[in-house]
Amino acid sequence: MEPVTLRTARLELSMPTLDDVDAITAAAQDPEVPRWTTVPSPYTREHAEEFIAKAAAWWDEQSELTWGIRRDGQWIGMIGLHRVSPEGAAEIGFWMSVSARGHGYLSEAARAVIDFGFAEPLSLARIEWRAIVGNVASARTARSLGFRYEGMLRRGLPHHDGWIAGILPDDDRAPQPWPILAD
Repeated sequence: MEPVTLRTARLELSMPTLDDVDAITAAAQDPEVPRWTTVPSPYTREHAEEFIAKAAAWWDEQSELTWGIRRDGQWIGMIGLHRVSPEGAAEIGFWMSVSARGHGYLSEAARAVIDFGFAEPLSLARIEWRAIVGNVASARTARSLGFRYEGMLRRGLPHHDGWIAGILPDDDRAPQPWPILAD
């Protein structure tokens, strides 16, 4: 599958390119990024260059569909459908630069990615969200997108317990009650 560009009211989502290396490298210096993701720490320019090369190969294989999130042409975050399976499932993953947080960009980008995942040609039957236990910001985003909390997986993520939620194509996308979130 050729890489697909998605557009929303304020954002463009497209495959990360070498033009994004400096922005990705700078954003990955925020200690919250490696705390809650699989991004290496310390994160170097070489890591970003290697990631961009892998992202292109993943699109070719259709195993991971990764987009850079851009606002006014500037890279502000990353989002993707990971572990896309022939059985029709994938996992959504995302992270944002610190300056882009709190503006609703992530939810806007995620809605576009979810819509893409459930539409032709992917026609996914399920999209999962997973996060390290304690990543409340990510949990709030997933809940706001209509994901249903399904539980905690002991050591379900590398070296960590993980929360898991899922959404199906015909699910109501309204926020659902999550027992792990007090609000």
